[in-house]
Amino acid sequence: MADKDPELIDVEELAPAEVAELDLYQKREKIYTRKIEGFYQRLRLYTGWPLLIAYFLLPWISVNGRQAVWFDLPERKFHIFTLTFWPQDFPLLAFLLIIAAFGLFAVTVVAGRVWCGYSCPQTVWTSIFMWIEQKTEGSRNQRIKLDKAPWTVGKAMRKATKHGGWLFVAFMTGLTFVGYFYPVRELTVELATLSTGKWQALWTLFFTLATYINAGWMREQVCTYMCPYARFQSVMFDRDTLIVSYDPARGEPRGSRKRSADPAALGLGDCIDCDLCVQVCPTGIDIRQGLQYECIGCALCIDACDSVMDKMGYEPGLIRYTSENALEGKPTHWARPRVIGYLTVLTLMIGVFGYNVVSRVPLEMTIIRDRNNLFVETQAGDIENMYRIQLVNMDTQPHDFDLSVNGIDEAEIIGDASYALDAGEVRSITLRVRAQPRHLDAPGTEITFEAISSDMPSLRISADSRFLRPR
Repeated sequence: MADKDPELIDVEELAPAEVAELDLYQKREKIYTRKIEGFYQRLRLYTGWPLLIAYFLLPWISVNGRQAVWFDLPERKFHIFTLTFWPQDFPLLAFLLIIAAFGLFAVTVVAGRVWCGYSCPQTVWTSIFMWIEQKTEGSRNQRIKLDKAPWTVGKAMRKATKHGGWLFVAFMTGLTFVGYFYPVRELTVELATLSTGKWQALWTLFFTLATYINAGWMREQVCTYMCPYARFQSVMFDRDTLIVSYDPARGEPRGSRKRSADPAALGLGDCIDCDLCVQVCPTGIDIRQGLQYECIGCALCIDACDSVMDKMGYEPGLIRYTSENALEGKPTHWARPRVIGYLTVLTLMIGVFGYNVVSRVPLEMTIIRDRNNLFVETQAGDIENMYRIQLVNMDTQPHDFDLSVNGIDEAEIIGDASYALDAGEVRSITLRVRAQPRHLDAPGTEITFEAISSDMPSLRISADSRFLRPR
């Protein structure tokens, strides 16, 4: 290495990878990634960090005196900023998950696994753990040497610092996750004073260990073996999908050369076979071997290759986002039926979901007619029916409600018909409805109960029942 030509690019030399059969039960070979900077890595910061910051900060934001985002499972209420969702709103949650799935499919058809490479929690947290590893143990070469070196006090301190950093991030992740289901301020104080309940402590420990193991130890194995997306993505890909690809027509044959050398004169392509694209890959693949299901589309190899091309004075883009058609010199079709279909369905679903959320009435009323006494005849000859009404104020503010009954002329509610309900209160009300026989043409008559908020007339709901008389 001491006699290395100074005009050769300063990259680490590695032996070419040998072709071998993959044993699914073989021991994992640790991947030592090399740090790289570039356009796509800056883009990852703009996509990953906002999600990361939002994840950690949202539980600490208060709205109307409570946690802004709080999934209160014991009370069966999901608080999201100014909205409160109840179990009755579960279809909205299911619909939202379907929209998210269709959105992922649409993005995958157009741009491949960009979600995995830029915004997936596994990718974001693994990047944080890798950054801690680089800060505590050094560069790629230094980490390789450190792992091969015998144990010393210095090595133990570096390893302990790294794992301490991993555990801190993992603990904050677990604490925050549980904080979405249990008030995070109370949880923090209880954990600090060792006074928390066993379930809160157990789930915090569970998610701490899950983060520590997944992002610190398993890393690419989660993407390769555990994530189903890696397996069914090929169904959504077509020849016009943007994928991270190596251009063999331009790069082959590979070979090292001086910066000033003319690759055409040497019978070489633009690839100098530096293996830098392999060294930066978090899943350890060689993108030059073609599209592989392990590729998460993170574009680290693009930034690495472009940096080499810049040093060599070549055009960037030897590895780039492109389609199979473009690599073969054919045009890429953007407005293809599959894309149009996904976008059309996705747009309609988002519109329907938005309409349902905006038009949602935070009020519910259930009517149950008394089955013990079908009807009661008064001394004046009138007919009375008993009803049990359950009125639920699902709003975040208290309201006064007036109850009325329609469907039978001169029918009236006997007793109090006005009720004040606090925010989130469920009130069971027993009512008597009186009607005159001359207005009852059949043994059973449809009636409608209506509840209207006196302080917000737009907040109203109705429910149907039946009024019975003697045959």
